[in-house]
This record gives sequence, C-alpha cells and structure tokens, in this order.
Amino acid sequence: MSRTIKRHFIKEILIISILSGIAISAEAVVNVQVLSATIKDQRIEGASVILQKNGEQSVNAISNTQGQASLNSSFADDSSTLLIIKKAGYSNLIVKCPCSGMTYAISTVMNNLDGMRIVLNWGELPTDLDSHLIFPSNHIYFNSKTGSNGSDAKLDVDDTTSYGPETITIEKKHNSERYVYAVHNYSDFSIPRSDRLSKSGAKVFVYVGQTLIRTYYVPTNTVGNLWTVFAVTESGELQDYNSITGITGDVRLGNTELQGVIEHTSVQTISYSADNQNRAYDLNKQGENAYHSGNLDESIRLYQSAIELDGSYGQAYSNLGLAFQKSGRVAEAMWANRKAIALANGPTAATVRASSHFNNGKIYEAAGQWSDALREYQYAKNDKANPVYDKAIQRMKEKQ
Repeated sequence: MSRTIKRHFIKEILIISILSGIAISAEAVVNVQVLSATIKDQRIEGASVILQKNGEQSVNAISNTQGQASLNSSFADDSSTLLIIKKAGYSNLIVKCPCSGMTYAISTVMNNLDGMRIVLNWGELPTDLDSHLIFPSNHIYFNSKTGSNGSDAKLDVDDTTSYGPETITIEKKHNSERYVYAVHNYSDFSIPRSDRLSKSGAKVFVYVGQTLIRTYYVPTNTVGNLWTVFAVTESGELQDYNSITGITGDVRLGNTELQGVIEHTSVQTISYSADNQNRAYDLNKQGENAYHSGNLDESIRLYQSAIELDGSYGQAYSNLGLAFQKSGRVAEAMWANRKAIALANGPTAATVRASSHFNNGKIYEAAGQWSDALREYQYAKNDKANPVYDKAIQRMKEKQ
C-alpha cells in the first residue's frame, strides 16, 4: 500500500471512529419505574416499555422485579418522543416524554360500563400533590377516601412522597350528576403564587374500560397551587378546564372552596387550525376505509389520531364509537357516543344524537341494565321519531 493511500485510509478510519464516538456519546439512558395504579407501591414486573419517535427504530425493554426498566435511546428524551407501556390485563399507557426518572402507574382493565379511573403522576417536586373529585353531596380525597354512602367512587392510592400515583376510581358514574377533578399542591397550600405545580411535570391519565381515553399535562409557566383539570358532565361527556389558580384556604380543600373555584373557572375553549381540521378529515376517511375493510384496531387508531388534531370533530367520535362497539370495547364506545352527542350540530345533529343514544341503549340492554337502556332509548326518541326506538322502549318497559 502506498504512503498516500495509507494516509487516506488512516484518515478515513479516524473519521469513522470519531463519528462512531459521537453516536455512542449521544445515546441516552431513559430509566422509568412501572407501578400499579390501584395497589399502593406494587411494582409491575414484565411490562413492555417502549420508546417511539417518528422515523426512528423503537427501543424496547422489560420491567424487572422492581418495576424498573432502562432503555438506551439514540434520540432525545423530549416531547417528540413517546413512551408506551403494555402488559396483559392492563390498559396501554401512552405518554409524551421527557420520561427519564419518572414513575408511571398502569391501570387494570375496568369491566363496568359507567366506570372511570383517574391516575395522577408527577416528578420529584413538590413532594405532595393531592387528587380531588367533587360531585353532588360527595368529595373524594385523602381525608374522605370513599365519600358518603352510595358514592360509587374511591381514592385507591394516596401518595405523599413524590412521583405518585394518586388514583381515583369511579365505579359507576351517577346519571345527571356533574363531576369535577382537580389537583391540589398540598406542599404549597399556603403559597397561592407558587409556581412549583406548573413545574412538577404532572400528568393526569383518564381510563375507561381497557382504554386510556385522555391525557392532561399540567400547564407550564403559571403560578397557582390548584389545577382544575376536567369535568364529567351530567350526560357523561368530558369537558376540559386545564386551568391553574391560587387558593389560601384549608389545607384539606373543602367542598365550599373547591366549588367556588369551579364556578369561577371557565371551561377551556380550543380553536383548531384549518390545517389540523383538514388533516383530521383525511385521517377520519382513512379510518372509515379501515373499518369497512374489517381492520378495527387500525380504524380506532386513525379515528383517535383525527380527534387529537381536531377535538371538536363530532363525526370522528361517532365513528370511533361504532368501531369500539364492534371490537367489543363497549364502555369506550359509550364514552365516544356521548362526546358525539355533545358535539352534534347542523342539519344532521338530531340524527347523530338519536343514533348515538340508541347505540348506548343497545349496550346497556346487552348488559342487562334495563332502566339505563330505557333512558337511552327514550332520549333517542326525543331527538328523532323512529319505530325502532318505540319497539326498544316497549321492550324495556316489559322487563321492568
């Protein structure tokens, strides 16, 4: 080999070595812990933990006996990366990063039609965030974990030492009652202008059936020690507050004070760009094609993607309800149908509402919940006359 060729060869080797070194040094280790959302401090072994980023190969790990998983990732631990946790018997968890050093709690599948599970996780500071659920004659929180008799809701897990989870389960949502969920920074209860809640990395995961239906991220760059997150309306629709305010009252955050905050907190209004709406329309059409081809999982994914882009897209919710129902995920179908009812507008609004109520009635009827089915069938008839609805109403009356 000539000296000239040898010099070039050595130079190339050095360049490759340097580039390889850069690639290796850019690799980050993401450490997470997986716990049960409903049993305090129970570590989940054998969960699949996955990091995903568009255009990149996924990174996988399995949680050990301590519920810990380490993933060597070549892409950044930031909001462009998704963390997915899967385990049989549990709902899949999907969350935006940063994720390293965080603890995540996964929810066992719920089988009740009108149930909901709300799971709060956050970072190291502040050490104590508290979950609160308020609804007529009830307030579920650390000092009243089961509420009054017949509340059908409970605080499963309370955490006072950072990270969470804090979990509230609604076993059966009461019809015609409004529920509001909020997070109180107990560590800074006397500091209404603290910004530590907005810096906590807090996330709220909402589960129905076997599905994570909504994730809320704490607003950042905001002062206040109370995060009013969302409401479940009288008819079962989710409404977003996602607002932080400051309070100085009792550290236990009594009903009166929380109700006062709710009454002065506006439901969040979100505008969706024309580009997002157009992309959502395309995804919804793709979902319809997948549905008609019998690919239910793909249709559900596409409808959910459309809704992420345009949360006011009633047709996508209606389609999602049908896909959930056909795939046997009936609690999720009812949730999607209720949102479709709330969003229905224009000349087809009555038809959308009636058909969605009717579908919910069929789900209740199949579960043997005759009075609930009758109510939904009557709602359907109120929106639009149809002999099918009349027959369903009569059928339920005969079963009473």
